[in-house]
Amino acid sequence: MFRQLFATVTILAGLPAAASDYKPAMQDFLDSQVIDWTDSQILIDAINGQNAVTGGYDEAQVIALDQAWRSELGTSETPTVTPILTNAAADFLRERVQASGGRISEIFIMDAQGLNVAASVATSDMWQGDEDKFNKTYPAGTGAVHFGAVELDESTQRYQAQVSLTITDPTTGAPIGAMTIGVDAEFLM
Repeated sequence: MFRQLFATVTILAGLPAAASDYKPAMQDFLDSQVIDWTDSQILIDAINGQNAVTGGYDEAQVIALDQAWRSELGTSETPTVTPILTNAAADFLRERVQASGGRISEIFIMDAQGLNVAASVATSDMWQGDEDKFNKTYPAGTGAVHFGAVELDESTQRYQAQVSLTITDPTTGAPIGAMTIGVDAEFLM
């Protein structure tokens, strides 16, 4: 009871909670709700397809895509954002958000560069490659998981903790990208 009260006060006060406070709940959520669909062929195909396109991109090309994404948010012309939100993998992710009963606020997958491949909702940026959600998963290899702190998410405007993991191609056994799941903080209490 005290732990739940403390967590609620921390969230309401806007103070980020340490990931370690929620790690057991986040690990349980990952194991029971997420892991079964991380090797879905629709996600694997989407990541592999984008890796074939962006695998040779240099830093300038990645940054240009990220800047284009950011400039399009909130506008009517979204040629960079729209394909990420309207592909079959994005539909699959939205179905998972819908089926979660409010526990999941967002899901997105990234390629080997850390660029968004598909997302359930628009993220605040396209390039995740400079953030822990990518740097502590994909480069760390198969089985890598990163638990983020509970904080107010800019794109969803909800308090959430992000659970991120490496996505591995089940055919080759090679890491191909990463996935981030935003879990509503109230569910973790």
